[in-house]
Amino acid sequence: MKIRIGFGYDVHRLEEGKIFTLGGIKIEHHKGAIGHSDADVLVHAICDALLGAANLRDIGFHFSDKDPKFKGIDSKILLGQVNELLHKNGFSICNIDSTISLQKPKISAMIPEMQKTLALTLGISADDISIKATTTETLGFEGREEGVSAYAVALIEKIIH
Repeated sequence: MKIRIGFGYDVHRLEEGKIFTLGGIKIEHHKGAIGHSDADVLVHAICDALLGAANLRDIGFHFSDKDPKFKGIDSKILLGQVNELLHKNGFSICNIDSTISLQKPKISAMIPEMQKTLALTLGISADDISIKATTTETLGFEGREEGVSAYAVALIEKIIH
């Protein structure tokens, strides 16, 4: 068995009146994230962490924001395709640890639903997905509520015969 670790980061601008998708679920808020897909920063960071751990490039390589077929796509679909790539290359997910950085809304109560949703998408236990939330104490673009960012690390394993 060989284990590998990957890191992912994503950021999206927030705008009034847009839908806010985070961790695979819809968040009630007066602002939402802007992007080519549904702009789910947490899912994008997790995709990059998984792809990086497997040395399979990054989310933009596989799902270009120039390709119209990904316009408005549910990021859970992309995550499912990343999971398929991992399996095709002989990898399985051990665990994921992530942090979302945003000033508002407070999302602590929504984390269990995000874990369950992402676990179903990946076919792993919700116990294997850690999601934390933090603010920047009103500093920076997150603190001014101009954007949201997410960080993720993933541990994967490959069975070597």
